[in-house]
Order: sequence, then structure tokens, then C-alpha cells
Amino acid sequence: MSKYDIIVLGSGPGGYVTAIRASQLGFKTAIVEKESLGGVCLNWGCIPTKALLKSAQVFEYLKHAGDYGLKVKDAEHDFDAIVKRSRGVAEGMSGGVKFLMKKNKIDVIEGYGTLKPGKKVEVDGKEYSADHIIIATGARSRELPSLPQDGKKVIGYRQAMTLEKQPKKMIVVGSGAIGVEFAYFYNSIGTEVTIVEYLDKIVPVEDDDVSKQLERSFKKAGINIMTSAEVTSVDTSGSGVKATIKTKKGEEVLEADIVLSAVGIKSNIENIGLEDVGIAVDRDKILVNDFYQTNMPGYYAIGDVTPGQALAHVASAEGILCVEKIAGQHVEALDYGNIPGCTYCSPEIASVGITEAQAKEQGLDVKIGKFPFSASGKASAGGNKEGFVKVIFDAKYGEWLGCHMIGAGVTDMIAEAVLGRKLETTGHEVLKTVHPHPTMSEAVMEAVAAAYDEVIHL
Repeated sequence: MSKYDIIVLGSGPGGYVTAIRASQLGFKTAIVEKESLGGVCLNWGCIPTKALLKSAQVFEYLKHAGDYGLKVKDAEHDFDAIVKRSRGVAEGMSGGVKFLMKKNKIDVIEGYGTLKPGKKVEVDGKEYSADHIIIATGARSRELPSLPQDGKKVIGYRQAMTLEKQPKKMIVVGSGAIGVEFAYFYNSIGTEVTIVEYLDKIVPVEDDDVSKQLERSFKKAGINIMTSAEVTSVDTSGSGVKATIKTKKGEEVLEADIVLSAVGIKSNIENIGLEDVGIAVDRDKILVNDFYQTNMPGYYAIGDVTPGQALAHVASAEGILCVEKIAGQHVEALDYGNIPGCTYCSPEIASVGITEAQAKEQGLDVKIGKFPFSASGKASAGGNKEGFVKVIFDAKYGEWLGCHMIGAGVTDMIAEAVLGRKLETTGHEVLKTVHPHPTMSEAVMEAVAAAYDEVIHL
């Protein structure tokens, strides 16, 4: 039996990052992967979807070249080539993880791993043991009883990235990050898209102003949006799909080529031996303490299988904390109130902290500032005037409670707010920090200025 200090089950952005940090700390480390190094994120999620979205963005620039004083005749898209490029980007990233495993002397065990009592992992009949076993098996597309996925006409995000041909009509069920990103992508290349959202607004976890702005932008782009609506059944017997949708006005039947189910994710915790080991689970999540220990000594869990936010960067941070704690380092528990969320449709969305509605629910006395990109020189020059930056501060102490952005490139800007909140920066300090001109990031300073009645460019 092969013996390790640490075995990581799953090689997504939680698992492979955990394995690398463990190796850096001097642990003899192995990682188990049943499919492709990098997991869903690198192969079927974060990375290849961004490649698709970039192709969509470039195509939109070409279609609007005249707005920039340029002439581009008959710009066309090649759906197969777009998908092929996306797969090439994913394969390159997965190859990069393979290189990192080799560089860090991490043993890669290929196959399906199951947990065994006594701190062991069985992979295709062979047993491996370790002092510490870290579960990082991630999640998959969640299926609704009313919306069973057949992989052809009713699909999840994985099939949405590799369709053989572009659908003429698509219904996207769910308007979280996955739903609106695919809605934007397919709409931009000419598919007629309808979003069906159960709640009363799209991107429901975001600030109300952000949700309203995205709805305006999407409707302007020709995307149909149905909120407070529910798909109650689908009929796939014909050449396409007929979806019955329950709304406040009654039932409606929509026809499409494809229905994309984007109603969330399901943790991959079945058939990995949790019951055999006695690891506690509650509502589809493995229960862990602040440093990701389960109720069974020597077994840990990170990422989408645990109760924290199901985000790649959260899984990576959790894994690093987990192995640093195992190594005896002094580490602080992760602050889940300061985790940035990013959505890569167009316009992009990025946020951290509480929303205005949450601040009101908590009875907080706040100062709120908002700066539209329509007043930004850089945004005007770039032709990206949609959106804004919105900031929320505690009126008494100046604590930065929340930051919500929608617009071009905001996913690259949100880290300023995350870092500022981590360092307990006040509104006054942000306001007095000189931001470069002309940049999109100036909008953060201007929004803070607006909160304190010192805004210059509004």
C-alpha cells in the first residue's frame, strides 16, 4: 500500500491548489482525479466559458465597428471554431496543471477514488493511505424534477459549451451567473434567448440596482426575460422542446431547440464512501469546522462540497488554509462576508459585501454613493458607458460595507474593494487615495465621493 502525508480527492481549483500548497509545506502528496486535471473549472467551467464569452465580445465589437470609425464588411461567426477555440484554451490550462503537479512532485492517481475507514482511499481496486485525506470532489449541474436533463434537448452547462450546432432558439432556466453568461453568449451570436427566473428579478443575489441595470441591458440586446416564472414541464417528443411555464398571468408554452437548465449545482458527495467512514453530512454538504476538518479525524473537506460559497477562488482559499493548519501554521478562519462574486456576461457584474436591501434589513445607518460609467471619460472613450459603481458605507464609522459594480471590466476592479474591506479601510481613506486618470477604476473613488457629497464629475 502506498503511504502519503496528504491525499487530495479531486483536482479542481480546490484540489490542485491544495495539493501544491501541501507539497510546498513539505508533505508527501498525491491527488486523485477520475477525469481531467483541473476539474470542472478548468475543463468545463470558469476557463472555457470565458473563452466563449471573449469570442462573443470580439464579435460584438466587429458588428459595431462603425461606432469606432472602422469599416468591417460582413463580419461572420463560426460556431464550430468558437467552440474549438474554447476547448483549446481548456486543454492548455489542464496541461498547465499537469506540469505543476510534476514540478511540485505530486503523484497523480488516475481513477475513481472512494474513501475508506482508517484514513485510506481506494482507487479502482488499489488502496492508498495518508495521515490526512482532503475531499475536494466539487459539484455538477443540479436537476429539477420538472426539468430532467437528457443531454440533448434539455442540457446543463457542460453540454452548452460543446453543442454540435448553434440553436436558433434557447430557453435558459435560472438567471444566476451560469444562466446569464450563457444567455449573453448565445444571444450575441444570433440565438433567440429567453431567460426564465423563478424569483422576481434576474441575478437575484445581486443588489437591486445591478439587477435592474442588467435587465435593461439584456432587453436592449434582444434577450427575452420572464421573472416570477417557473418551468413546470417540458415536452421533448417533437423536433424541439415545448416548455410549459407558470407565470402570475397563467400558463404559457414556449418552443425552442434547446432548454439550458442553470438552476444551481449539486455537490458530488454520493458514492465516495462518506457513509463507510462516518462523515457527517447535512443538506447535501459535508459538515466541517473553521479549518475544514470533518467529524472524523484525518478527513477534511473543501470547496463546493462544504457549506461556503460555491466559487473557485473560495475552494482554493479553503484548501490553502486547510493544509497550512495541518502544518501547524497560525492561520485565521476565512471571512465569508468578504468574498467577491463575479459574473462575466456583458456588462460584467462584480460585488462584495452586503447590498443596500440587506443594510436596510439590518437597520444600519449608511451612506450610499453611485457613479455611472456614462460620466467616465475612459468608459466613453471605450464605448462602454453602460453600468455603474455603487458603494455602501457605515455612516458612523466609515466602514466599507458593500461594493456593487456592473459594466465593462468590473470583474478586474472588484479586488480594490475586497482588499480595502480586508484592511478595514474607511470611506475617507478611499476618497483620499489618488486613482489614475483616465481609468474605469476612477469610478470607485467617484462613487465614494458621491457617498460623502464630494463627487466632482456628476
